[in-house]
Amino acid sequence: MHKAGFVNIVGNPNVGKSTLMNQLVGERISIATFKAQTTRHRIMGIVNTEDCQIVFSDTPGVLKPNYKMQEMMLAFSESALKDADILLYVTDVVENPEKNIDFLDKVKQLPIPVILLINKIDESNQKELGTIVTKWHSLLPNAEILPISAKNKFGVELLMKRIKELLPESPAYFDKDQLTDKPAKFFVSEMIREKILLYYDKEIPYSVEVRVEQFKETDTSIHINAVIYVERDSQKGIIIGHKGIALKKVSSEARKALEKFFDKKIYLETFVKVDKDWRSSQRELDSFGYNPE
Repeated sequence: MHKAGFVNIVGNPNVGKSTLMNQLVGERISIATFKAQTTRHRIMGIVNTEDCQIVFSDTPGVLKPNYKMQEMMLAFSESALKDADILLYVTDVVENPEKNIDFLDKVKQLPIPVILLINKIDESNQKELGTIVTKWHSLLPNAEILPISAKNKFGVELLMKRIKELLPESPAYFDKDQLTDKPAKFFVSEMIREKILLYYDKEIPYSVEVRVEQFKETDTSIHINAVIYVERDSQKGIIIGHKGIALKKVSSEARKALEKFFDKKIYLETFVKVDKDWRSSQRELDSFGYNPE
């Protein structure tokens, strides 16, 4: 008997979905930072054993969109409700359970197993956790509730065991040696963007997108040219920094992360361009891969 299925991870921003995804997959598939709205795409991470295949999906945090890119991000999250065999709804010990109640109502109506994960329990106590569990049970009465700490791996093994129990019988959907559905260029863009999220403040990280224009791979090295797009000339100046120091730091840190990820020597060149409409232009968003279909 072989089991296989899609296990989709949804929830509001900054509750630890990407950290959980990486723990479950055992690889660093999703970028995870302390800033909200880090994940912009739906990213699959595939776990294979001899008798099962689990296709995990990390999704953007659910939010009320203010511009076209956020509409696409919400569409990725909503698409994860349509093809899941098991849904993992992630919350934490501090967020308001009734935040984005419209999305929660859609989760409530799903005919599939839903596991509600209360993350960051290391930041709470037993009494507070009991109150949180009671509240969530009233909102999602059919969901299984499991307290976890994704960062500390508490409860992750138990969660994986439960997922395997709930998986439907099915042949594998992907080759057994496949780790993700995304191409190598995608991870280059994401790792550069992660460094920008970490090293710049205010609106800068949210106004940035990265496109890989050259990816030439040999047996021992990869040569990469990447363009960082911003919306305004002032943002371009901030990204580059005085005498190019800021951009050099981002490029250096991204190169180190990419060498670890690909296990090859990386030669990385980065450039900065202004595209004032990229977050609101459907054509531009399509070219950056913001298409939930």
